[in-house]
Amino acid sequence: MRRILVLVSVVVALTLVFPVANCLADTTADELAKESEAKAVATSKDPLTTDLIVKKVEEACKLVGQQGEAAFPAFQGKGSDFIFAGTYIWIHDQNGIMRMHPIKNKLNGKNLINLADSTGKLFFAVMNEVSEQKGSGWVDYMWPKPGDKKPYPKISFVKQVKYGEDTFVVGCGTYDETVIAKIKAQ
Repeated sequence: MRRILVLVSVVVALTLVFPVANCLADTTADELAKESEAKAVATSKDPLTTDLIVKKVEEACKLVGQQGEAAFPAFQGKGSDFIFAGTYIWIHDQNGIMRMHPIKNKLNGKNLINLADSTGKLFFAVMNEVSEQKGSGWVDYMWPKPGDKKPYPKISFVKQVKYGEDTFVVGCGTYDETVIAKIKAQ
C-alpha cells in the first residue's frame, strides 16, 4: 500500500511540475525575444551599411558552421553582438523551417517556405533559391520593422552554411530606403 501511495504521489507531482516548467521556458523565450526586439529598436539610429550586414552574416555563418544549433543563443538577447543598428541575424534551414528568430520566436520550428509577403512574394523560397544557387545574395520583400506590425520594404543578405547534415540559411536585412536603393541599383 505504501508503494502505491508513493507512486501516486510521484505521478501527481510530475503532472504538476512539467506544465509549470514548460510555462517558465516559454516565458523565458518570450522575454528573450522582447529583449532582442528592444535592442533592435534602441540601436535603430546607429549607422548601417551593406558591408556591415555582409560582415555580420559572415561572422554568424562561421559560428554556425563551427557549432551548429549550439551557436543560436549568441544571436539572441540584449547582449548579442548580432543585434545591431536596428537589425538582427536570423537562421532558417533549406527546408524553410525557421530555426532561430531572435524577435519573432513564435516562428521557430515553423515551415515558412510558402509564407508570402503583402505583395504575394514567397520570400523564404526565394532566399533558399538564392543561397542554394549562388551561395549568398540579396532578396527584397515586405516585413514588419522591430516594434511594428505593419510591413515595410526590406532587403536582406542571405548565405548558406552547412553543419553536419544541416543546411542553414543565415540572413540579416535592412529597411533603410537609401541602402535598399543602392543594392537594387547594382
